[in-house]
Amino acid sequence: MYSAYIMLRVLSVTELVRSLDMEVMLEKQLTGHRVDRSICAWFWEQVISQGDSFKLVPVIASPTHYIFQVGREGITFLACTQVEMPPLMGIEFLCRVADVLSDYLGGLNEDVIKDNFVIVYELLDEMIDNGFPLTTEANILREMIAPPNIVSKMLSVVTGNSSNVSTTLPSATASCVPWRTTDLKHSSNEVYVDLVEEMDATINRDGALVKCEIYGEVQVNSHLSGLPDLTLSFANPSILNDVRFHPCVRFRPWESDQLLSFVPPDGQFKLMSYRVKKLKSTPIYVKPQLTSDCGTCRVNVMVGMRNDPGKTIDSITVEFQLPPCVLSADLTSNHGTVNILANKTCSWLIGRIPKDKAPSMSGTLLLETGLERLHVSPTFQVGFRIMGVALSGLQIDKLDLKNLPNRPYKGFRALTRAGEFEVRS
Repeated sequence: MYSAYIMLRVLSVTELVRSLDMEVMLEKQLTGHRVDRSICAWFWEQVISQGDSFKLVPVIASPTHYIFQVGREGITFLACTQVEMPPLMGIEFLCRVADVLSDYLGGLNEDVIKDNFVIVYELLDEMIDNGFPLTTEANILREMIAPPNIVSKMLSVVTGNSSNVSTTLPSATASCVPWRTTDLKHSSNEVYVDLVEEMDATINRDGALVKCEIYGEVQVNSHLSGLPDLTLSFANPSILNDVRFHPCVRFRPWESDQLLSFVPPDGQFKLMSYRVKKLKSTPIYVKPQLTSDCGTCRVNVMVGMRNDPGKTIDSITVEFQLPPCVLSADLTSNHGTVNILANKTCSWLIGRIPKDKAPSMSGTLLLETGLERLHVSPTFQVGFRIMGVALSGLQIDKLDLKNLPNRPYKGFRALTRAGEFEVRS
């Protein structure tokens, strides 16, 4: 038990902060001790003075409070406490709040939160009690608070009752598996397991691979009746690092035999996240060349396949920010389309790499008057997607299911996409 005063504020950061007169979209005081709003003014002062690096710090010590922050989809979640407490408790709770709101509202953005602020307040009332996390499982919350839909909005307008809170306590609150609704029945039992991976890579100006690792998730979509017991095994679990589990996973089978044994929640959820470090190659290469002289800069970028993953690489994009000293750009490509956006971002949409030629982009950048050479080298951000392949090499061995009335359908998929994939020039 922790005697902590926690305040949650949801702040809009969709635009650059130009003054301290930022609107607090939603504020929820979770204990009787009121936290002054001036803490938000202090927070934005630090954001302005220190830039984006300050928004990446999860725990901040202000003169009067400890502040926890989590950013999701342009929304910043802040929690404040005036006494010391385990920092992971505050961070994990904010992550749970963000996940629940995204699940309920179908995404996170400023307009969605403003349109559903009543449900947001009701969810916060159930998720924390007097500063202590209480109910954070989405399945129980859905039984207690109805998700927003057109019917409920029409009824609230007609009846004048805007509350979505149920008058009965969910039966799952007394269950040993509170993440799962009791007495579930489905006409067809099915479960789908997806390996979704993001490749983070950094390549220096010489083409050498500085860093290459994969962040992955095991996502499960379960529609099973009763109280099923599942066991998922991998062919090569030894490659996994920094594993993180859903609360439904039993830790001892993983610790002893690297088996994921669990009773799944109903619907879609993230069963496990992991990292695979120190990979030695990337599926594609990007080779930029910049030469400048006499007030212009010549740009040439080539893209090709380095290692064939066995599946089609599509949705390939290359983006880079034009330096402030560039007045104009004339860029063309032999494959795909090149666009110069209003914020001076050059976006090259390639799609798939053709078999008969390597995509290339070339052109000229005009520098401002008096500048002979380009002194700032841009960094190229690369995007791609590969369906049907987990580039980490992780393979699912088998999925066993018990306590089911009939044989269910099992489906497996894999997807790899680019995360923070950058090439320096």
